[in-house]
Amino acid sequence: MHFRTQIKNAVMVNEGRCFLGTLVIDDDRIEEIIEGSGDPLVPVDEVIDASGCYLLPGLIDDHVHFRDPGLTHKGDFFSESKAAAAGGVTTVFDMPNCIPQTTTMRDFEEKWRIASEKSVVNFGFLFGATAGNAYELAKLNSRKVAAVKLFMGSSTGNMLVDNERTLRAIFECSRLPIMTHCEDSAIIAENLRRLQATEGADPAVCHHTEVRSEEACYQSTALAVKLARETGARLHVAHLSTARELDLFTPGDSQITAEACVGHLWFTADDYARLGSRIKVNPSIKTEADRAALRAALSDGRIFTIGTDHAPHALREKTGGCARAASGMPIVQFSLVSMLELVDKGVLTLERLVQLMCHNPAELFSVENRGYLREGYKADLVLVRPHVPWTLTPNRIQSACNWSPLEGHTFHWRVERTFCNGFPIYNRGHITDEMFRGQPVCFNR
Repeated sequence: MHFRTQIKNAVMVNEGRCFLGTLVIDDDRIEEIIEGSGDPLVPVDEVIDASGCYLLPGLIDDHVHFRDPGLTHKGDFFSESKAAAAGGVTTVFDMPNCIPQTTTMRDFEEKWRIASEKSVVNFGFLFGATAGNAYELAKLNSRKVAAVKLFMGSSTGNMLVDNERTLRAIFECSRLPIMTHCEDSAIIAENLRRLQATEGADPAVCHHTEVRSEEACYQSTALAVKLARETGARLHVAHLSTARELDLFTPGDSQITAEACVGHLWFTADDYARLGSRIKVNPSIKTEADRAALRAALSDGRIFTIGTDHAPHALREKTGGCARAASGMPIVQFSLVSMLELVDKGVLTLERLVQLMCHNPAELFSVENRGYLREGYKADLVLVRPHVPWTLTPNRIQSACNWSPLEGHTFHWRVERTFCNGFPIYNRGHITDEMFRGQPVCFNR
């Protein structure tokens, strides 16, 4: 028996347009979209009056670390998917640097099983490239695996690949998009050694930008772009953090694209004085000029997607400086409202936000029937309301780590409701049914 829901009087934002209308959900699909006034063709079971709200496709976050398996003291697929749902994110792509690393199909299938049992939103996974599995990449199931993740710079998880011959083999063998973490490990090691000579074994976190420097990012990203050009691989560079790297990307290039993450769009190195290691991430938060360049690139086409690099840690793991404090921040629950604040500031339009956080991730990874408000597509939706100030306090946080670098900030947009596969998983501050489970994403390749 079908359950039909009508969302009326919402301003829909989709494919470069904003328009007032009605959307009808039939079970897990969008059945009908009516512009302007008008009634559904078939009577509905529930009517939601969304007057004053904007209706967007559910966000696709192409870059999260939900810590399952092996690191679940920080968070797991249940807690972090609830945070995603509360933030209007209905699909997440999880990274492979967990324990064990997702670098074999056996471990990939086990991670799939865990998410199927725990996740309240839809999910997909990246397969980790290593120095030893390059020739296995050509065998990956393109309908099931989102992309290949390649750590070209040292980060958490000990998955570094920095030998150019091995890197070339990975670029040549992968039939799937390659998402790279680009930082030059040799430059980072030398920067840290030089700094420790004057500042001690664990330099203050304000020096993190010097350790994980612009040069470390640029040299690695330039190498990735070079390899992609020479091999024809589909490259997506994760979490750009510098203005200089942006010069390597061309608007409209369908082969080589870049992601910006919310942390690099929101914070600058000046914020270390206020927030300390809470904003310690890899690659590091850079200068105000870098942030301004990244923000400008959201609209000029050099940035193709916005992700979060959501990475929860227990607060005790965030103590220390450049060498000791863990890198990563939990932010998936507040990515949409943070970006909506930038819409209010004129950094980008609401239509462009939807392009970067919904449509483009769907196109990049060939996601089947998600990422748009289209009849016949999965009913992954988020209703947001403007002009409702609220301040982020710990009691609002769904992530298991129970902290955020955004605590104390007053936002002016609120996520009202999130629908995942037509189910109202989040409603005005509450996860509605913790037994609901999202679906694995299919890729239309």
